[in-house]
Amino acid sequence: MKIKEIVDALERFAPLPLQDGFDNAGLQVGLTEATVTGALLCLDVTEEVVDEAIADNCNVIISHHPLLFNKLKRITGENYIERCVMKCIRKGIVVYSAHTNMDNALYGVNYKMAEKIGLQQLEILGPKEDNLLKLVTYVPAAYADQVRNALFQAGCGSIGKYDSCSFNADGTGTFRAGENTHPFVGKIGEEHHEKEVRIETIVPANKEGSAVKAMLDVHPYEEPAYDLFPLKNKWSQAGSGAIGVFDKEMPPMEFLNLLKSAFGVECLRYNDYLGTNIKRVALCGGAGAFLIPLAIERHADAFITGEIRYHEFFGHENEILLAEMGHYESEQYTKEIFYSIIKDLCPAIPLFMCSVNTNPIKYL
Repeated sequence: MKIKEIVDALERFAPLPLQDGFDNAGLQVGLTEATVTGALLCLDVTEEVVDEAIADNCNVIISHHPLLFNKLKRITGENYIERCVMKCIRKGIVVYSAHTNMDNALYGVNYKMAEKIGLQQLEILGPKEDNLLKLVTYVPAAYADQVRNALFQAGCGSIGKYDSCSFNADGTGTFRAGENTHPFVGKIGEEHHEKEVRIETIVPANKEGSAVKAMLDVHPYEEPAYDLFPLKNKWSQAGSGAIGVFDKEMPPMEFLNLLKSAFGVECLRYNDYLGTNIKRVALCGGAGAFLIPLAIERHADAFITGEIRYHEFFGHENEILLAEMGHYESEQYTKEIFYSIIKDLCPAIPLFMCSVNTNPIKYL
């Protein structure tokens, strides 16, 4: 198994185009043609983490937080980031990070958080916008099923919990084949009228290339006509946070104690809450306080995240219970997602959950 196969599997689950604009997810250090000797799965990359990878004979480190957020102007070993890069290069260790693309992916970081406390009926809290396209093409009626199926297999046609979605209309296409062409129907130099089906379907922007290729591979025409239109629709299968419900409501303190237990939280901060029991819960791993207004709008009883600033706690006592558990604590189980993806790909690869607690915040 080559390292690039692991990278491909991670990016199928959480495509890089899903990352936020500020991010630097993806390959951080090294080349991916080497054979995997072992993979260390972690939240952050520190010198101690790199040493653990070396001790475990791992030539791949998969992290949630990128080692490199900003460009390096020099590599002299003056900080831990530069020292990690230097050591990884010397030891032939590849570093790959899946950050906000894993946050925004369906069944990613936020779904893992929800799983840990038993939330059900999960949905994306803040669906992505401006990430969908409508693909339209025209095909002879006898080939419509073949083209449609190719598009669906390439990832087109998903709307919410439905797949294989398309709209089809019968019509007549006209064309005249020029010199040095090889028309599927009609004759060179003569205008031809063909009964066609107009197929419309939806495609995520990150799958545009593969969808168009799949269509062209099976379309019978030498020069298929197709259009791509940007959509303003929200994409319910990717985005920030998650929202779900418990099978039964619980008192606020019981809910808070559940969080402490499930995430091993040493210090849980929460607001004064005057509401009733907790049943509908929104959450976001890491720094997710920007989603508080949306959690309120979607009638959540509680909102969980890793970081909330002081003034963001004010004014919500009659609206929602806010719980801040810590950035590290909220995302610590991301390693389990990496493990499942890689284990399903190749059960024989030695996988190691990093034993280093990289949380820079200590509690007294």
